Amino acid sequence: MQTYGNPNPTYGWWVGNSVVTNRSSRFIGSHVAHTGLICFTAGASTLWDLARYDPSVPMGHQGLVSIPHLASIGIGFDESGVWTGAGVFFIAAFHLICSMVYGGAGLLHSAVFSEDTQNSSGLFAPDRPEHRQAKRFKLEWDNPDNQTFILGHHLIFLGVANIWFVEWARVHGIYDPAIDAIRQVEYNLNLAHIWNHQFDFLTINNLEDVMGGHAFLAFAQILGGAHHIATKMGSGLLGPYTKFKGAGLLSAEAILSWSLAGIGWMAIIAAFWCATNTTVYPEAWYGEPLAIKFGISPYWVDTVGPIDGAPLGHTTRAWLTNVHYYLGFFFIQGHLWHALRAMGFDFKRIRDAVVNLDNTRLTLN
Repeated sequence: MQTYGNPNPTYGWWVGNSVVTNRSSRFIGSHVAHTGLICFTAGASTLWDLARYDPSVPMGHQGLVSIPHLASIGIGFDESGVWTGAGVFFIAAFHLICSMVYGGAGLLHSAVFSEDTQNSSGLFAPDRPEHRQAKRFKLEWDNPDNQTFILGHHLIFLGVANIWFVEWARVHGIYDPAIDAIRQVEYNLNLAHIWNHQFDFLTINNLEDVMGGHAFLAFAQILGGAHHIATKMGSGLLGPYTKFKGAGLLSAEAILSWSLAGIGWMAIIAAFWCATNTTVYPEAWYGEPLAIKFGISPYWVDTVGPIDGAPLGHTTRAWLTNVHYYLGFFFIQGHLWHALRAMGFDFKRIRDAVVNLDNTRLTLN
């Protein structure tokens, strides 16, 4: 965190990142516990959706949170292809069980294990190889070799998740709104199509191209992850770590800002996808496409309605789109805040300037 030269800074209780900044095991614990909260929320909201789902009303008009996503990937259908909610309870219960496991792991990292993985040792066999391996995940925010090593593992996990999704579509099948049924989808790994779709991705209207994009991402992420793990930034293939490449900027605050930028842009892109694309977000589960309006800022409204019985009278697509967009907007503001702090800008100067301006006015009066 930015200290502005103060070797012993103090932070308010709300600055949660300051507690784990230089404690890698606590940092991992917070990540794992956060994952547990996400799993618990997913499981609980799925049960809530299932309890209030009314088969006589279109799913997209009921303001549901989780089961539209499950329906999109082919979960909840009977053998004849009709959505009945079959298997959805299992998915909810599985997430709740996982949340307890993640929560327990978070507590272990927070209360039992060493605060820093570089001091890691087992409770019964401190010299086992896995404990020595854990020490490699220590946090050195200004060390590019340490950070690129950790980044590589993140990229590989993302690549594996993409493979999992592509294989699920190929083997199990997902919902295709073009035929109103579940079908197996073979990915179309056409590099020319993938290149062209980076400019018109919102108009993709077939699942083969969707899966092809995910297959390409899997390849790129795993290859990139292996590269980051195997090479060194400090003196790697691209030469020494210079100021042009970010030397002097790498810090916990900078990495936090980049993380916020990434999740912010993903949320905004997801909002545009959800608002208009009916292949990835089928009308049957999310409701009709939206119209964009402009006030103080952009927002999306239903093209049908108001919808009786739906929360606030809106489709699932409407609230999902707007929530994603505004969360993404505020994530981007957080990125700018932390990026400027990482570059050394002291926001207290703004406060001091305003105070001095007010004092000057009082003196003149």
